[in-house]
Amino acid sequence: MPWVDVSIPLEEGMTVWPGDLNFKLEPDRRIANGASANTSFLHLSTHTGTHCDAPWHFVETASRLEGINHQIFFGKAQVIEWTYDTHITAEPIRGLEFSPRVLFKTKNSALPTKGEFHPNFLGILPDCAQLLVDRGVKLVGIDYLSIAPYKQSRLTHEILLKNGVFVIEGLRLNGISAGIYEFVVLPLNIIGADGSPCRAFIYLPE
Repeated sequence: MPWVDVSIPLEEGMTVWPGDLNFKLEPDRRIANGASANTSFLHLSTHTGTHCDAPWHFVETASRLEGINHQIFFGKAQVIEWTYDTHITAEPIRGLEFSPRVLFKTKNSALPTKGEFHPNFLGILPDCAQLLVDRGVKLVGIDYLSIAPYKQSRLTHEILLKNGVFVIEGLRLNGISAGIYEFVVLPLNIIGADGSPCRAFIYLPE
């Protein structure tokens, strides 16, 4: 009964949000050069690869990363498979019962995690964000670098983050069917941050 890694590897050449720092692993000390140990520097944005958004990312008066209750990082999550070629709206999923943690699998999962940014990825529209808030969802994840469509970020983010919904972006959900699974997501414990790269896992029963 394996835990499956559903996060994007951090590597040079990985896709980043337009304008963000490209990921780089820079050599520091090296045993081959006479040092006693190998060490390196990391260059990356807080929103690189699979990552979380703290409320402060879009809401100036809201909590930063250390203010998030870490209990939300562990528990059952509902994977919803969005089979449409349009952005995620409320009406097709209004009849569902929602887990406190909801992860959307879309056609984004087929996009590569290296190379050029794809601005036509699917995201959650504000009416769906409001539905999730109204139904008591406390964590929402999606399989591209933003929970909201490109150049339509603010309203969806504000609806979720102002209402205490923890946002996970950049999941890799290929091979994961719709259903309810044990889920773990682990942001770095960065004081004062607007977000953090994450490692995320889903438990797949045999």
